[in-house]
Amino acid sequence: MSKRIVFHVDVNSAFLSWTATQMVNEGKDDIRLVPSVISNEPDKRTSVVLAKSIPAKQYKINTGEPISMSLRKCKDLVIAPPDFKLYTKFSKAFKDICREYTPVVEEFSIDECFLDMSGMENVYRDILATAYEIKDRIKSELGFTVNVGVGSNKLLAKMASDFEKPDKVHTLFEDEVKNKMWVLPIKDLLFLGKATAEKLNNIGIRTIEDLAKTDTATLKALVGNKASEQLHQHANGIDDEPVAELPREVKSYGHSITVEENITDKQAAYNLLLSLTDASASRMRADKVKAHCVCVNIRDNHFNNKSHQKQFSVPTDITYNIYNTVKELFGEVWNGKTPLRLLGVTLTDITKDENEQLSLFGENNAQNDKKQKIDSVVDAIRNKYGSTTIMPGSIMNTKRPKKK
Repeated sequence: MSKRIVFHVDVNSAFLSWTATQMVNEGKDDIRLVPSVISNEPDKRTSVVLAKSIPAKQYKINTGEPISMSLRKCKDLVIAPPDFKLYTKFSKAFKDICREYTPVVEEFSIDECFLDMSGMENVYRDILATAYEIKDRIKSELGFTVNVGVGSNKLLAKMASDFEKPDKVHTLFEDEVKNKMWVLPIKDLLFLGKATAEKLNNIGIRTIEDLAKTDTATLKALVGNKASEQLHQHANGIDDEPVAELPREVKSYGHSITVEENITDKQAAYNLLLSLTDASASRMRADKVKAHCVCVNIRDNHFNNKSHQKQFSVPTDITYNIYNTVKELFGEVWNGKTPLRLLGVTLTDITKDENEQLSLFGENNAQNDKKQKIDSVVDAIRNKYGSTTIMPGSIMNTKRPKKK
């Protein structure tokens, strides 16, 4: 049996890098060489840093922080807007190059993918040289850099790609775990969350080696049975998850929005919730699926989060049927007074089963048929003329969430 080999290809600071590449192609300055970030509408408090250049790191600018904070750290910061159509184009382009080297490529996110190179030693005699070739081709043909991690499994390959950046190839095979991975702090272990890292630190587990050598009984008492087994395996470099060639099945559909001015009016909240529901339901219909459950979540002006969910008696993709339940849940989760800064709607327990239980009374069936026809017409118009060409009258002046 051949040795398992996995590549993880990760674009360096993808959004900023792709925007910079396009600007250079247009004859403009390369913003990768100066403190710069990608952020939309920097004059609004809801704007955050989506990506940053390497020079921006010197000012301790962090991804996800408010752009106003970044400007206080660096007054000469260059801010460029995101272009998601461009990002989709570049994402496809670099993954197409990867697919020239193996038929099994898993799209992990818009800017990273896994390549199963197991057994490819017969095609590429020097597997490490092949990693460098992929990296260099992406740079020369597309104009941006990537890191390539080479490992014995997906976990180790992704850990390796996160080593020194940019434009590097790193290896992390099973026999390198002790020297390269065990010396790292536990916060650097893939899939280990901040809260769990703090719990481990509190009992003296500070490095990945500490975690690897901790008995599972101690870990189970701290984080539970399932999580303890995964943590212990990952700390020892063990990961049996295959590289999945097919796209991952979507498990939920949802949208949330952070408002520019806190919401204190119920009708304003309803309008936003209808917009969020409308966007989520239309995505479900496009994928020909339905949801068994809907969840409403809110965040108030003190950053306290609350959520309620409810199961449908039968799965549905009808906008107004979902919205009626959303309003009901919102009434349960909000006291009607505390200012809100975020609203969200998430549809879960997704099914492709098109068999729908009919009501014993014809009235509900007829109403649902009418609503489905309306949804179908609305979807068709939007697909042809754009998502904002038609929408419920109550949200005509409400910002519709963009698809991500």
